[in-house]
Amino acid sequence: MNSNQINYVEFKARDLEQVKQFYQNAFGWSFTDYGPAYTAFSNSGLEGGFAQSDEEIVNGALVILYHEQLEESQQTVENNGGRITQPIYSFPGGRRFHFTDPGGNELAVWSDL
Repeated sequence: MNSNQINYVEFKARDLEQVKQFYQNAFGWSFTDYGPAYTAFSNSGLEGGFAQSDEEIVNGALVILYHEQLEESQQTVENNGGRITQPIYSFPGGRRFHFTDPGGNELAVWSDL
């Protein structure tokens, strides 16, 4: 994987089973469950996932970049005016952090290292 490129997109969903059925039937996507609150999809052109959420979904897409040096990337984001909204944390398969850009858009950066 190349650093600083869009690598993954994550959506929110209230009902994971319903959203999985929709995308399987309508577009032929495949799914892998990671616990009861997350499912990843493939065969869509860009890999991504759905996180279960009971909150109102206003902007359900989270664009996720990849970077091998997560701490370095977080510092670079901060040094250039980004605001960290979730510091680096671990999840099954890697670590990531979330930030907002100067325009208010939320994105994330992850690493498998």
